[in-house]
Amino acid sequence: MAMLKALVVDDASFVRDLVKRTVRQRFPVIETMDAQNGRRAQSLMSRTAFDLVLCDWEMPEMSGLELLQWMRAQPQYEKVPFIMITSRGDKDHVIEAVRGGVSEYLGKPFSPEGLSKKIIKVMGRKLKDAMDHSGKSMASPADAFKESATLLTRKPEPAATPPVSEPSSPPAAGNAATPRPAAGRGTMSLASVRFAESTLKSVVKDINLTEVRVIAKRDQVFPGILDQAVVDIETGEGQMARLNGYVHQLQAVDKRQDTDFVSVTIRFVDEDPKKLEDLSRFIARFRAGTP
Repeated sequence: MAMLKALVVDDASFVRDLVKRTVRQRFPVIETMDAQNGRRAQSLMSRTAFDLVLCDWEMPEMSGLELLQWMRAQPQYEKVPFIMITSRGDKDHVIEAVRGGVSEYLGKPFSPEGLSKKIIKVMGRKLKDAMDHSGKSMASPADAFKESATLLTRKPEPAATPPVSEPSSPPAAGNAATPRPAAGRGTMSLASVRFAESTLKSVVKDINLTEVRVIAKRDQVFPGILDQAVVDIETGEGQMARLNGYVHQLQAVDKRQDTDFVSVTIRFVDEDPKKLEDLSRFIARFRAGTP
């Protein structure tokens, strides 16, 4: 029987399900509920007492930072642990979250082990006493991650725009450090794809509202199929889109065993209208071949 309550807040249902499954597998004494944005979370927290909040930063209606600030102003939530789980890991945002009263900060993509360590750190004795009282043992974080694989393989919604067509010839081996741009484009669109343990420098080859396909040099550290990913793309005017997703496909660019380039397809899971709007603008510029 669950003795503690945790609230998981994220606009992407995939991320909410992944966090909840990890928590249930690792900490069976914690019951989880979820909300798709800060406004919904605020409503739930006004009716139910929670012992832990795990929250994204960028969400429609009310952001994670706004929820944190509201929460710290409530006597019943002044000291309740709040873990910010977000792709915004730059120093300024970390400082802003700390000033807002965040308990811990976990960057996306995260591993089940990393999430578990943060929960143990912020819950402390309260979690240990609950686990001891229930006689439950902590499951392996790897087990939780394996169980979540079914979430990753769900069929995505149809793309709002078709993918950009691929030139017939792949980049030649031994060329410069990055692949050539697609035919007819005056510039290359670069992307950094972040994983739990590495970052992949790449060039955008095809993109639509459902997924992106990038080309990367083989001499980098590559992820595994179904690994979580965050795709960082410059969308123009100094703005950066941080798109959450997972690895759908890895494929050699050509049939040679010593090929220099690998194609990586990332399926998006974000449901934030603002992110989709930014992505749509980037796709329009990508198709036009403008920076």
